[in-house]
Amino acid sequence: MIAGVSTEFIPPGPGSFDLPPIIDGVEWFTKPVLVATLSVVVIAWFFWGAARKSAVVPGRLQFAGELGYNFVRNTIARDTIGTKEYMKFVPYLFGLFFFILLNNVAASIPFLQFPTFSHVGWAYAAGVSSWLVYNVVGIRRHGLWGYFKHQTMPAGVPLALLPLMIPIEFVSNIVVRPFSLAVRLFANMFAGHILLLVFVLGGEYMLFESGSIAVAGAGVVTFLMGLAIAGLELFVQCIQAYIFVILSAQYIGSALAEDH
Repeated sequence: MIAGVSTEFIPPGPGSFDLPPIIDGVEWFTKPVLVATLSVVVIAWFFWGAARKSAVVPGRLQFAGELGYNFVRNTIARDTIGTKEYMKFVPYLFGLFFFILLNNVAASIPFLQFPTFSHVGWAYAAGVSSWLVYNVVGIRRHGLWGYFKHQTMPAGVPLALLPLMIPIEFVSNIVVRPFSLAVRLFANMFAGHILLLVFVLGGEYMLFESGSIAVAGAGVVTFLMGLAIAGLELFVQCIQAYIFVILSAQYIGSALAEDH
């Protein structure tokens, strides 16, 4: 529709996320699997190196490792679950946070440039893992029937309102939570990456394939906006890892609490 454009621009869409296998004939080994595997290796290598030679006066690697660990332990686990029982959940929340973080940030790393959680199956797996943890914790604390009452019968609600409140609370606290966790993470990673693709590929198209100086000038602006969006997307990638894990910690804390 722009005068001077010589060929048609095909915008990116959901099909842009359907990548072929990295190795022919090995259908399961796709880029999300590669990125997830690399993230596990990097996390294990980094924190093993940070803890391998612990010293009273930490070096740079140990300091960075302690900073990451203390952030999850104190800011997320302790402040959300409470000082009495938070430590037993630190390993899960710690691993979950850095796994999501690295898989999100992979979208901004050259040559990788793909957010694992833009495939909804990965996001659902993360959501279900937190769902299992907080429900199992709650059942062990209160018993099956006690946990059901804890999650569906808020304290102080009149008996006449319970027939209305129980199904609402059950759907909200038991059914919807894993989907809300997963969809929030998936939607942000998917939308952010596709928006970045639109601006970068659109800018490249107008710059090099339009055949028009005016359109090429607009392409420069579009490409620069793509770079700005890349910076914003990096912030979103980090904040979404934080939101997912702090909500998981909040659900664990609410499952352990005596009053709903």
